[in-house]
Amino acid sequence: MKKLIVAVAIAFGWASAAWSAESSPLTDLRAITALSNAEASRHMPVAFEATVSYFPGYESLLFVQDGDAGIFVLAPQDAHLAAGDRVLVRGVTRESFRPIVIPDNVTVLRHGDLPKAVPATFDELIRGLYDCRLVTVHAVIRTADLRVSSYARTTFMQMATDGGYIDATVDSDDEKALKDLIDAEVEVTGIAGGKFDGKMQLTGVLLHVPSLADVKLLKRAGASPWSLPVTPMDKILSVYHVQEQMQRVRVHGTITYFQPDSSAVLQDGAKSLWITTPVHSTLQIGDLADATGFPDTRNGSLVLSHGEIQDSHVQAPITPQPATWRQLAFWSANSPEGHMFDLVSIEGQVVTEVREASQDEYVLIADGQVFSAIFRHGEGGGSIQLPPMKNVPVGSRIRVTGICMIDATNPFNTTKEAPFSILMRSFNDITVVAQPSLVNTRNLLIALGVLLIVVFVVIARGWALEHKVRRQTAMMSARTEAEAEVERQRSRILEDINESRPLSEILVQIVAMVSSSLHGAPCWCEIADRERLGDCPLEQDSLRIARASIDARVGPALGTLFAGLDPKTPPIDREIVALHNGARLATLAIETRRLYSDLRRRSEYDLLTDIPNRFAIEKFIELQIEVARQSGRILGLIYIDLDKFKPINDMFGHHAGDLYLQEVALRMSRQLLGRDMLARLGGDEFAALVSLLHGHNDMDTIVARLAGCFDAPFVIEGHVIRGSASIGVALYPENGTTKDALLNAADAAMYEVKKSKLHVENSLAQNL
Repeated sequence: MKKLIVAVAIAFGWASAAWSAESSPLTDLRAITALSNAEASRHMPVAFEATVSYFPGYESLLFVQDGDAGIFVLAPQDAHLAAGDRVLVRGVTRESFRPIVIPDNVTVLRHGDLPKAVPATFDELIRGLYDCRLVTVHAVIRTADLRVSSYARTTFMQMATDGGYIDATVDSDDEKALKDLIDAEVEVTGIAGGKFDGKMQLTGVLLHVPSLADVKLLKRAGASPWSLPVTPMDKILSVYHVQEQMQRVRVHGTITYFQPDSSAVLQDGAKSLWITTPVHSTLQIGDLADATGFPDTRNGSLVLSHGEIQDSHVQAPITPQPATWRQLAFWSANSPEGHMFDLVSIEGQVVTEVREASQDEYVLIADGQVFSAIFRHGEGGGSIQLPPMKNVPVGSRIRVTGICMIDATNPFNTTKEAPFSILMRSFNDITVVAQPSLVNTRNLLIALGVLLIVVFVVIARGWALEHKVRRQTAMMSARTEAEAEVERQRSRILEDINESRPLSEILVQIVAMVSSSLHGAPCWCEIADRERLGDCPLEQDSLRIARASIDARVGPALGTLFAGLDPKTPPIDREIVALHNGARLATLAIETRRLYSDLRRRSEYDLLTDIPNRFAIEKFIELQIEVARQSGRILGLIYIDLDKFKPINDMFGHHAGDLYLQEVALRMSRQLLGRDMLARLGGDEFAALVSLLHGHNDMDTIVARLAGCFDAPFVIEGHVIRGSASIGVALYPENGTTKDALLNAADAAMYEVKKSKLHVENSLAQNL
């Protein structure tokens, strides 16, 4: 819920606040919470008093309450608030699950008592009756464990209540207290919130609990879970028991997908619902229908289980919504309404197609990203005769229509793209928009294969002719042998291209092959980004120079292939063929090796900051540990976590955040020696492995230089950003003798620094 609300608030922006200020602000919190989402989306100005009921301090999550009305407020970046503060909130409304407030400022009036917690049941909470209010819940804890995020370490609990399961986050990292919570009967007090899917539909209950003191232990578990007798794995159902109390519901919409004995999808406007159903009779896609079943959630989305469907046989087809890859994948940033289970259409280029027993899959690429379009065969797909798979040539641009299936557990709680696939209803959902270009890799390979076949045919014919005219002339025999040697060289070159032999050696082989074809004439090549290779004579004025361009498949030429010939001989076709064949082989060698080098670099370097990634530094750490073990050297591992990086993204945008990461990486790289390595582990985390001569003294100096990188402000797109970082260090072999031990030790040290900073900031805030 937290990331969802913050994402929606950022998507709409702050710019409309000035326009809204022209009208009279709403001053009654009950009236504000009574607004519809349509009314709240008009950015209505508000100025109301309320009491802070929850503010963790480590992220922009603020709940306030006045009497029996509560609301979420996106906390300002510099907020210094505590539960119980009476505040004056000025700002504008925004739509969300229910109206929320984007503040211009939050002013503390005085400190008082918290609102009284209201006893709440699961049925009341799942209907959102106490949304954003302080409630007390009676439950039994089923799971309790620590979770670590870039914000803080918190306790996450799943609790069973009379009616359903409730999740809770507790602002505590007391790991020792967790062992007493499993299966304990408790009374939990916290702010009522919810879990949502990408369409802002409530999928569960989430309590925000300020501390472990708000988890009142009523009755400990009868026995520790770890003292229970061991049950054989195939006997666990012997204690299975379900008391079914859920009520059946009925929905109405248009059938957009149906698979007998399995599932169906109904869509009504912007709402769509996945239904698991045993219905075998044929349902007509496009018909209006009613469905009944039991509400459930799967992978963070609403579904209807054990569904029965009644087809009205009245056509009301849904028009597929055209969408791009970005609109379907980036839920939180670009599509807050979401497209899960919606009927959509998207264009892409076919990369490959695969037939399996259960489904046909077409792999497509759009906007440089890969996704799949799937047609399921249904039950018995492997035992019945399947219809022919629709043949779509690789490289074709097609439009696929179907149900959007998001492959993330909770796609709205991610700031990155969520993988998705398109579930088609029939092969009619595939429309070819454009046939593949004739100039593509497949056709080039076919052409190369044909060329090789022709070459082999020529060789065979040459050998046959050699046997016939062997005794005719020695010249003919020598010529045939020379041609055979050229073809053998060509075969060796093709083999070397597919192996790891250096490119320069392969190009020298190609030049030698061309020279052999031209009876030993001096040949050489000049590559655009390399030195001259081959036998280049110093005196070229006395030669007739023939050349062939080494063309790239796309873009400028890669270089030129030359041959120095006798100026007394006229140009012949043999020269042109030899040079052009050599140029084509050079093109294949250069582009294959560049592709290999590019893939290898992508696997070892961070594409944003152009420094090594986690994979590269982990290999480097293992290598340096082995060297240090033999030489007795001391290594230092430095773990760097940027402070308050998320507010930079939220305030200035992700592009500015990326530029900030690049500048930070550049500054820190300049502080290290050439034998050391700086890497980006991911997100706002970096690590550096350095070789130390004097142990702690060297480490202190390097850490001071890295910390000094943040002394000067960063100027990013006209914004002045003052950054800082939390740095933790570990020494080999003092703090660990393995890669994982050093990484864990440095990470733990960094976390202690970050925790200390947070403690100091909180202390300063309280003193103020």
